[in-house]
Amino acid sequence: MIHERRDASPAFLFDPLLIRREKRTVNPPMLRLALKMLFGDSAKYLMLVAGIAVATFLMAQQTAVFCGLMSWTKSTLKNVPAPIWVVEERVDQVNETNPLLDTDVARVRSVSSVAWASPIYSGIQRVRLENGSFKVIQLIGIDANTLAGAPAKMLAGDLMKLRLPHSVIIDDLGVQRLARQRGDKVKLNDVFEINDQEARVVGIADAVTSFTGGPYVWTTYERALQYVPSQRKLLQAVICAPREGVSLDQAIADIRRETGLKAFANREAGFGDFLSQMRDEPTTNFNASTVWWYVKNTGIPISFGITVIVGLMVGIAVSCQTFYSFVLENMRHLGALKAMGTSNGTLCLMLITQAFTVGIIGYGIGLLGTAGFAFGALKNEQPPFYMPEFVPFAVLAVVLGICTLAALLGIWRVSRLEPAMVFRS
Repeated sequence: MIHERRDASPAFLFDPLLIRREKRTVNPPMLRLALKMLFGDSAKYLMLVAGIAVATFLMAQQTAVFCGLMSWTKSTLKNVPAPIWVVEERVDQVNETNPLLDTDVARVRSVSSVAWASPIYSGIQRVRLENGSFKVIQLIGIDANTLAGAPAKMLAGDLMKLRLPHSVIIDDLGVQRLARQRGDKVKLNDVFEINDQEARVVGIADAVTSFTGGPYVWTTYERALQYVPSQRKLLQAVICAPREGVSLDQAIADIRRETGLKAFANREAGFGDFLSQMRDEPTTNFNASTVWWYVKNTGIPISFGITVIVGLMVGIAVSCQTFYSFVLENMRHLGALKAMGTSNGTLCLMLITQAFTVGIIGYGIGLLGTAGFAFGALKNEQPPFYMPEFVPFAVLAVVLGICTLAALLGIWRVSRLEPAMVFRS
């Protein structure tokens, strides 16, 4: 047992000849010596890796869930594919639309740069299943003639049958949510009720999950008005497309100028779109406007941001404290190296190597845990999970920053080290 401890101790790994050769250049064996010192203290090594791994998991996983939740806020824009959405002038996001007049459809059609325009109803309703239970749905009413706004991908059934009486199309989430009993699945020609009126399933579509968690149900615009409680104005939006040869931005500008309504482009939002929203600049991107409305007017970013900050604090506290303790315990060995001629630069490089090695290993384990969480989330379709490409690199930069801070604490202590201290005991 004593022999094993002597072999594991870094003090028995020093080679005076190696130290003398190192005076001008950094020798790779010195870095290997640093790694042996790190791996020789298993308890602190595992503590350092665990701290970095937990911090990586919290920052990456919570950021991905937040981005996934924000992607759900614009699900209606993805499930109702149309180049341009025209809404009331005070509307800022797709899930809270103010009703328009029925004549606004004709006004949008009269714009010279518009090729076609169709009415859209979008609202939250309740359905009554055959077993008597109620479920919340996102009801979409589209034009019966053009079927503009219909789901882009059908999994079963025929889109054209939507024109039949009492016909609806549900999404893949509704196959489970709208079943008669838990564990069953909705089949074609199954029936449920919307506002005490029959709704027969004639198709199943592939759709993005809604922010409210309810399934999407498509029907014709006229039938949607029959399903919902009577109101004076029920037109939620007008979808349209520019004429051939007319740019999207030009058509939007023409619609805003000639109708006085607010027109948005239905396209993916880039980083620049969100920067303009942060500066309170007007935008024509409905996706960016919708996401930013939820960021600005809800507590969702604060909730997830606190968790990410907690992960950062855990990483800093555990890593810095543990690494500094590791350096203190190896001070005699570092003093021996310094007494044999090792420069401060080499000792600092050894500490940086140790800190970054722990950081990379902990980062990899944390991302592996995040990948496992993502596999389960995507399989069950909840909770929402979407990780933009920049997130892993941003988390890596933060982890390397934590490691740099931990290494600087050790470097500060080593720079004050006197070689003679190794002989005092």
